[in-house]
Amino acid sequence: MVDVLPLVEARLRTALGEPDARAAVTFLGTDRIEVLRFTDADTSGTGRADGTGRADGASSTAGAGIVRYATLGMSAQPMADPTAVLADPVAGPRAELVLSVRAGAADTDKVLRALAVLAASPQVEGLVVAPGASLDVGDPLWPGASFTSVLVAEPGGLVEDLELDAPLDPVRFLPLLPMTPNEAAWKRVHGAGALQERWLASGTDLRDPSRKSVSLD
Repeated sequence: MVDVLPLVEARLRTALGEPDARAAVTFLGTDRIEVLRFTDADTSGTGRADGTGRADGASSTAGAGIVRYATLGMSAQPMADPTAVLADPVAGPRAELVLSVRAGAADTDKVLRALAVLAASPQVEGLVVAPGASLDVGDPLWPGASFTSVLVAEPGGLVEDLELDAPLDPVRFLPLLPMTPNEAAWKRVHGAGALQERWLASGTDLRDPSRKSVSLD
């Protein structure tokens, strides 16, 4: 059976460049999860509400550079349907998580453990992580953050899917969009699409680690 993780890391390096830091976390009964950090300059102040940037409008942190955190290890095993009697060890969706934030406004490196926890959740809790899902950490993503959960966005905009030989499913690189508790509660009622529309309409900079909740009136 092919070793997926070297291929995943190669795809991340192709898309994001060389990582400038990495950390590893191992939880009891799970495989090792690494989180890689990639830093680049960004002076355009542009992007989209799909995890590749901002929703629209100007940002007070534009030009500060972008830090991207990507998990490595979640895709080593396929995610299994929690209702299945017997998990398929080969077939099933595979994914890694990618978080993009503007550098310098907060101590976002503290998010490494939270990302590792989320990446381990398919093994620990039997979750299938897919676009539109909410993942709750329960604590601020980093010191002083107003976010305790993330919205899983559609893949493909930042890191292309990694195709694997059949019968393995491709590895999808899922962007994470931080949500405040108010946004998470509103999303549970109105849906992920409606929340993303609010972000777009309000010109929300989704990469701003110090942003406040969008108006939900």
